[in-house]
Amino acid sequence: MTDTQLTPDAPDRDSPVPPHRGDPLAEQRRMARGAAVVDRSHRGVIAVTGEDRLSWLHLLLTQHVSELPADTGTETLILDLNGRVLHHMVVAHTADTVYLDTEPGDVPPLLDYLTKMVFWSKVEPRDATAELAVLSVVGPDTADVLTTAGVPVPDRPHGALALPGGGVVRRMPWPGVDAADLLVPRAEQDVWWQRLTGAGAREAGTMAFEALRVESGRPRLGLDTDERTIPHEVGWIGDAVHLTKGCYRGQETVARVANLGRPPRRLVLLHLDAGDEHLPVPGEPVTLGGRTVGRVGTVVQHHELGSVALALVKRSVPLDADLVAGIDERASPARVDPDSVPAEDAAPPPGRAAQGGLRG
Repeated sequence: MTDTQLTPDAPDRDSPVPPHRGDPLAEQRRMARGAAVVDRSHRGVIAVTGEDRLSWLHLLLTQHVSELPADTGTETLILDLNGRVLHHMVVAHTADTVYLDTEPGDVPPLLDYLTKMVFWSKVEPRDATAELAVLSVVGPDTADVLTTAGVPVPDRPHGALALPGGGVVRRMPWPGVDAADLLVPRAEQDVWWQRLTGAGAREAGTMAFEALRVESGRPRLGLDTDERTIPHEVGWIGDAVHLTKGCYRGQETVARVANLGRPPRRLVLLHLDAGDEHLPVPGEPVTLGGRTVGRVGTVVQHHELGSVALALVKRSVPLDADLVAGIDERASPARVDPDSVPAEDAAPPPGRAAQGGLRG
């Protein structure tokens, strides 16, 4: 189990920042219909400088970054030798620096790994968490808020631009229909907060952000993954993994699953038949007829959907199955939202098709 994995009795990793600003459901509605700003300053930030930064990162990350243009971002992973996910990062490349922001508490093991892999490369990774704080603007009015606040607006998802006075703004395709992460100088975090709220963004907390993330089906490392998770199971292929690049740890598993079969589990949205007092927690089992068929991930109260959760379940679980999520007093009847499961290509994976052709 990595340092970022959770157990049912683990502390809330978002506790350092406000969970809400008085009315989490109203904050969700603002994110869905206007714009809100969330303090996510507990996230870790690593800055990578040096003339070899892109070619060096390309050898370590699952995403194709060797020619990542300036003013561009992406998402990426670091895997173990068996292709299991150890780290998830959101990337921004501006000027002479690549910024990697990641889960709270994940910087020490991640930076330790990166530092050990420097060897003779002309690259300098460092912990920039004390320098930069993450603020996220979420909602269809994100671009208007940024413009009013005097912030340059990237013209595409994952576009990234330097902020006046230091830091970077990166456009994001989630958790809402539009969003932007601002990595602002930590010493000026309060000034930036006032600047964004003065430009029309409502104050919101992490509960609202997480609710929209769950609705969008975006996984979070350690909440919606466990120590066995491979990228295919949670929808990170494409978004965070480039299938045709090689030369990174765990690449063999990624290629094998893509070419010869389908992953054993998949991430789904569960509708929970429970109130808001005794909800399951991440890491608890999902069962079918008393048999464990998955694990609970992030659990939220959504302003329209009610009690919902992300869950990793076996691919063989029928979409109309009557499931139970959680244990003891937290056990809740649950059903899979069929719209959360992408349609699968009926054609066999490329490797299987090739094998069939050889046998024929």
